[in-house]
Amino acid sequence: MVNVVVVGTGIYVCGRGTDTYGTVLPALFEAHKMSLGKDIHVVGRSNESLKSFSEKEKALKRIMGVSPHVSLHLQEKEGEAALLEILRKIPRPVVAIVVVPDHVHFEVVSSVIEKGMHVLVVKPLAQTVKEVECLISMQEEAGIYGAVEFHKRFDRSNLKMKEIVDSGKIGTPLYSVVEYSQKKIIPEEIFAKWSSKTNVFSYLGVHYVDMIYFVTRAEPVRVAATGQKKWLRAKGIDTYDSIQAMVEWELPENKGRMTSIFLTNWIDPNCMSAMSDQKIKIIGTKGRYEADQKHRGIQVITDENGIMDINPDFSEFYLDPDGKTMSFKGYGPESIIQFIKDARAIESGEISWRQLAGMRPTFREALVSTQVIEAVSLSLKREGAWVNTSSIHKERQRE
Repeated sequence: MVNVVVVGTGIYVCGRGTDTYGTVLPALFEAHKMSLGKDIHVVGRSNESLKSFSEKEKALKRIMGVSPHVSLHLQEKEGEAALLEILRKIPRPVVAIVVVPDHVHFEVVSSVIEKGMHVLVVKPLAQTVKEVECLISMQEEAGIYGAVEFHKRFDRSNLKMKEIVDSGKIGTPLYSVVEYSQKKIIPEEIFAKWSSKTNVFSYLGVHYVDMIYFVTRAEPVRVAATGQKKWLRAKGIDTYDSIQAMVEWELPENKGRMTSIFLTNWIDPNCMSAMSDQKIKIIGTKGRYEADQKHRGIQVITDENGIMDINPDFSEFYLDPDGKTMSFKGYGPESIIQFIKDARAIESGEISWRQLAGMRPTFREALVSTQVIEAVSLSLKREGAWVNTSSIHKERQRE
């Protein structure tokens, strides 16, 4: 069993600010049920956030019927030194899960690598190619396993898409269309402190950039993007309401190029029936694959919450056979539990972190999605001009 340190205490960790329990914390409780994870250490930036976390933790122990030991650590000062001071106190073997705002990923992940911990990072790994290349170098030199929490790789809908594409049933991919959006509450309230330091494509679109790479193994060639700043700007938040991007990819085995179109926003009405509205389609020379990944066939209607479309495949509680406790299942927790399994196998000498290349969303694999999100940012600044992904460093120097 391994100890787990979680850096961050927000909505994805424990559902802070909502009536949910997030994904990371219940996934770690599930890992404890499976005798994979041992003690849980949580690093928060304020007493208020740690108090909220503690309340969620106590409720989860009742719901899931397990009681892993949880230690809370307050990081009062910013910076790598303050975080390293906390990390030094946590006994090995230990893995880290980093769930912090996008713009501080590089700083926090660097600290974790310096401490020699296997690390899982929520997407995106970092905001620039230069930062990702630096993290890859640090990770490989330290000899630790680094992965990005691209949980959509574990979604059965996407695994079926990969199978169909790999089989050649739809022929050579020609183009793909992605629609991905979330409610206004995300940038306006939940991430209000930092939503202006990122953009909706980096936050949402990156998931499906990785998915297209995972499914096709194509390499991005060039990117063009446009966006609108209206509703959020009027609310005093200087970031894009919506971003539309076009990516041209080079398919493997000399199959030519394909194009993907991404339509993203995070200003859907808060009365939407689900937090995320997400669809993907891939059209090939012999057919097409389409997936509506919001409408999974379960709808709940109540006086209190109106109509809710539930995704039973992502992260939900299910009654245990004893009829008293709950287990947490879905591709969200599966992504986290698989990371812990991999880290345990590396620690025990069963496998090397190098053997996971091509099998997991490693730091090196995340370089592809980072090329696209940085190219999108550059194209937006240049009013939609095409940006070549192979020359990101040169393009950045033109800034």
